[in-house]
This record gives sequence, C-alpha cells and structure tokens, in this order.
Amino acid sequence: VEFDGPCMKTEVPGPRSKILAQQLESIQSVVQVNFFCDYEESKGNYLVDVDGNRMLDVYTQIASIPIGYNHPALTKVMTDPKNMGTFVNRPALGMMPPEQFSEKLVNGLMAVAPKGFSRVQTMACGSCSNENAYKAIFIWYRVRAGVLSFFFQVPGCPDLTLLSFMGGFHGRTLGCLATTHTKAIQKLDVPSFDWPIAPFPQLRYPLDQFERENAREEARCLEEAEDLIVKWNQKGRHVAGVVIEPIQAEGGDNHASFDFYRKLRGITKKPFRIFNTWLGDHTKNLLLTEVIKVIKTENLLDQAKRSGKVMLEGLYDLQDKYPHLLSKARGIGTFCAIDVKDEDTRNLLLLKARNKGVVLGGCGTQSIRFRPALVFKEHHAHLFLDIFNDAIAELK
Repeated sequence: VEFDGPCMKTEVPGPRSKILAQQLESIQSVVQVNFFCDYEESKGNYLVDVDGNRMLDVYTQIASIPIGYNHPALTKVMTDPKNMGTFVNRPALGMMPPEQFSEKLVNGLMAVAPKGFSRVQTMACGSCSNENAYKAIFIWYRVRAGVLSFFFQVPGCPDLTLLSFMGGFHGRTLGCLATTHTKAIQKLDVPSFDWPIAPFPQLRYPLDQFERENAREEARCLEEAEDLIVKWNQKGRHVAGVVIEPIQAEGGDNHASFDFYRKLRGITKKPFRIFNTWLGDHTKNLLLTEVIKVIKTENLLDQAKRSGKVMLEGLYDLQDKYPHLLSKARGIGTFCAIDVKDEDTRNLLLLKARNKGVVLGGCGTQSIRFRPALVFKEHHAHLFLDIFNDAIAELK
C-alpha cells in the first residue's frame, strides 16, 4: 500500500543529512549533494530522507526510477535464488556471456527497440553508450567512403566531425563533452574537439498556438544546420553525423516539432569495431525485462498520458494565475517543464517546494522539469499541483 501523501518533519536537508554531508566532504566534493536518502523506506512515488521526511518525488533521480521506488516486481527479481549468480558475479559479457544473455536482450531491449532496429549493444552508462555511438558513426562514414584505415598515420585518425546543437547535453566524457553545450562549468579547463554547433529552435508555447512563428524558427535552424555541414565539408572537415536529443532536457526541456526532426533526417541523408569488454551490467538486463513487463501489464504508458494531461493543464492554469512568475509550460506525457522568471526565483521555488514535500529539479537557466515515475497517477498530479501552488504563493 502506497503512502497517502508527503509527511515533513524537518527542513531539507535536515540535521542527519547535514552530519552525513560533513562526513562525505572529507573524502569528496558535496557541492551537488541535496540530501541523504533512506531508500529502504522509500516507496512508489515517495522518497524518504534520512531525517524521516517523506516527499512526493516528481524528479525520480533525473528520470531513472521508471516504476517507482521498491516496486515489488523488481524486489522479486532481486530476491529470486535463480538470479543470485547474476548479482554476485560480473562477467565480461563481451567474451564470456551467461547462457540466458541473448534471451534477456530479446525480451528486454529488443522488445522495445524502434522499428527497423535489429541489433543491440549494451554499455555501462549513457556517456559510454554515446562515446561508442560516435565511434560507430565515424567508422560507418569511412566504410561508406571506401577508405581503409591504418593506426596513427594517414589515412588513419581522420579529421571528421559531428554536428551538435546549442543547449544539447550528451554526457561529460571527452567525446560527449564536445557535443554538450549547456553549462560552461562542464567544459572549463578541459580541451575539446572543434566541431560545428547549430542553433536549436527557440519555440513559443503552446506549440499549437504559435505554429507559423515556430515553423519560421525551425526553418532558420534547419537552414543553418545544412549550411554548417556544407561549410565544414568544403574545408575538408567532413560532418560524419548529427547528434540531437528528442527533447533537450538538461538544456532547458526545449521541444521541437516532429516535422523538424523529419527534415533534419532528410538533410543527413544527402551527405565489429564497437566492442567493450564488460558491455554494461547484466543485472540491469534482468531488471529491464521486468520493468518492461510491468509497463505492459499495468498499462503505464496510457497512465502517463492521463497523468501528463492533468499536469500540463495544471501548469497552464498556474502560469495564467502567476503570469509575472511562470511561463512556457510545455510537455509530452509527464515529461513536462515550466519556466520561472529568473534563475534565483527558480532555485528558491525548488527549495520551497521541497520543504513542503515535493522533490523537483531545475534545468537550463530558469526552467523546472518534471520527471515522475510511470506509476504517477492523476491523484499524485493533483497533489503535486496543490503543493506547487502553495510554494509559488509564498514567492509573492
């Protein structure tokens, strides 16, 4: 049985969190630490901290707890004796995979692969996946050009580039960082590749009310992207691929229309070496298979559409109520965001909401992004909107 709502005992971070932060500070930086959590006590849509504060989590570890905290289906997978070997042994999957490896991939990742995708390669994290995707792009580009490479000599180490977009975030490892353009601090003091960067459309919301202006802005960005590809190709630094997010998250939850991506794909159509010893962590394949099963059996995608509708309509109402504070409410499903008048006010609002029992996250310079679990229901959305409204009212 899920909790009936938030229950706050202290401000967040509380006394226990502050003590733990002091302990951790002696061995690593704690600048980014918000508070310490009691994950054993957390359940469903609610995150409990070490001071006993129970909060409605509308951020879910930056969208990485898809079916809520301590879902019984995942607990069952973890405690099943048949799976024990997977959890206590970490095989080099690239060389000595377990017997069920193919089956788990087919029932897991391949079961939700986009149409036309028939192969899969697992990796340990998002940055690692992107790094290898970039390598695949360069290798494929050279193969198509019919160029044979030799190590560390011409025609090896080609001077190829990737086109990325302002506001994009693809990771913090070196290759990914060259395509990441959000906060300046992420690249400070770190050498990077000189690759082309295109503007991402700055659209007006709601999208269906500003179709003409938005179409002009998207056309401008597409034209500039194509122009960059041509210019870089002309100077011998060919653009081998384009890297873009479906929705720019870290950069401010910036949307573009489906048509923009189709046209960008049209532009890209005119111009065994990916290996990793560990290939990620096989325990995650086990859990993913179960997550997909839960999403299907509990019909969670439809649930996300319903909850998202409540959230977005509620955000529209709030920006009408507080036009001097809020603007640009936007979203698809529960993947929603809203802008606050400035960064300081946004950060203060996040703290006020947290102390009232709602965990949120910022993005971009002045946006708040909402990332609830797929088990977030309509009544959770109403509860969130009520508390969020109370926090906003205190800003006046």
